[in-house]
Amino acid sequence: MAQTASPSGAHQTPSRKSHGGTAWATGGAMFAGVLLFVDGVLAILNGVVSIARDKVFTLNGSYTYQFTLTTWGWIHVAVGIVLVLTGIGIISGASWARWLGVAVAAISVVTNFMWLPYQPVWAVVVIAMGVFVIWSLLTDHRPRALR
Repeated sequence: MAQTASPSGAHQTPSRKSHGGTAWATGGAMFAGVLLFVDGVLAILNGVVSIARDKVFTLNGSYTYQFTLTTWGWIHVAVGIVLVLTGIGIISGASWARWLGVAVAAISVVTNFMWLPYQPVWAVVVIAMGVFVIWSLLTDHRPRALR
């Protein structure tokens, strides 16, 4: 890493952190917005399929959180719409979207945990994405003017 001279003549090594946040978190916040948008679109599509074709998904065993597939479809559509709108807000830099993104990602994680018996692999992938979104939005400490 290159060293720079300070006004006092001492050499300093540049910091890897910018504006109080790591590069991962700074780039991750924009990526989190894209992930929320894509997750929302896929949740809407998943919900539409659940509503239109009740036989597409099957329940693996018995589960405490059993709803009809039509009910699950409407849950996915509703959560998906909010995810899409929040993702657009984060991408456009809206100040309200960061905290709403954390809340909606947490709701998505809980919803997909409850959806595990119907699509276990996909639910785990979405849960992991939700955890990343929450982390990246909470660790992005850039000044508001730079968001």
